[in-house]
Amino acid sequence: MAFNGHYELHSQENFVPFMKAIGLSDDLIEKGKDKKSTSEIVETGDHFKITVTTGSRVLVNEFTIGQETEVDSPTGEKVKAIINREGNNKLVAKIKNITSVTEITGDQMVNAMTVGDIVYKRISKRIS
Repeated sequence: MAFNGHYELHSQENFVPFMKAIGLSDDLIEKGKDKKSTSEIVETGDHFKITVTTGSRVLVNEFTIGQETEVDSPTGEKVKAIINREGNNKLVAKIKNITSVTEITGDQMVNAMTVGDIVYKRISKRIS
């Protein structure tokens, strides 16, 4: 149960280029670039519920490892994805043209999303 907990966004890299690459408008990028978010992860065996709160926006995705599910993408659209686990501390997903890798190391969660040659990295710290 390496993922269970609450995490707060500590830093991010390449937010603007990544969001432009996936088609977000300049207005939405500007509004979102400095917002901090918190994530709650509930891991029950192979089932996950991830709640991300950014300002007043709450995004909830639930999935079971290895099974196709519908998730909200970074653009807000619902897309089909399969999330796989690598070891005890890494989740890998392919969501449309985005590869997402989330890894827990100690009290830190790093999520790297790649589209083309742009890697958007989010580093969060466990707060509980």
